[in-house]
Amino acid sequence: MTTENIVEIKDLRFAYGANEVLKRVSLTIPRGKVVGIMGASGTGKTTLMRLIGGQLRPTHGYVKAMGQVVHELNRQDLFQLRRKMGMQFQQGGLFTDLSVFENIAFQMREKTNLPEDMINDLVLMKLNAVGLRGAASLMPAELSGGMTRRVGLARAIALDPALIMYDEPFAGLDPISCNVIGNLIRRLNDALGVTSIVVSYDAQEALRVVDYVYFLADGEVAAEGAAEDVKSSQDPFVDQFIGGKPDGPVPFHYPAEPYGADLEMLSSPQ
Repeated sequence: MTTENIVEIKDLRFAYGANEVLKRVSLTIPRGKVVGIMGASGTGKTTLMRLIGGQLRPTHGYVKAMGQVVHELNRQDLFQLRRKMGMQFQQGGLFTDLSVFENIAFQMREKTNLPEDMINDLVLMKLNAVGLRGAASLMPAELSGGMTRRVGLARAIALDPALIMYDEPFAGLDPISCNVIGNLIRRLNDALGVTSIVVSYDAQEALRVVDYVYFLADGEVAAEGAAEDVKSSQDPFVDQFIGGKPDGPVPFHYPAEPYGADLEMLSSPQ
């Protein structure tokens, strides 16, 4: 049975030791949509993706992907679920000693029994979709940052996943490359009928692409809404984040003792 939401997260908590990164996070990812997970660095965005993919287990609550509670799956069933997911890593994550073509073909050879001529056609098809069919013989070291991200995107769609996750797809890219990647995310999502999760701290680029967005702060969903609505939101957190303002609900200073107390301690004789 096909569920309306491809991902459902309820009362999710996760901690690294004593550091509670996520605190009762609840959200849904509808099928066929591009959903943004946004927030400042260190707010648990990447951790959330790892929980969806089953790399981590929650300390409370659950993550349900494609109708299955991820942390309850055995190893074999988890691997079967992951085959329905594609992932574009922030730094590309390409095998440095394999060509662009071989990077895309690798998982097809590892996870399917397709004949080599069909793999060849599929690899070229995926590369053509991201505009890099002519770069098939290049090595990762010969690619620009934007090209590396596009190869990563081609690899993410190699096995026709139902869900694609993007970890900071715009980080470190020039404006032209950001625009190219953003348009590809949107176009491939709609053309392939998949669902996409875009994790980003780049509000301007991400809001051009996503249908709906969740903002994480202090381990919780601080705000949410349709992309067009949040652009004009008066919510203090959303206004601060989108506008890049130093003053607001997200403090500039890490928690510390009063400044004067620290100075007195330093000036006191030992």
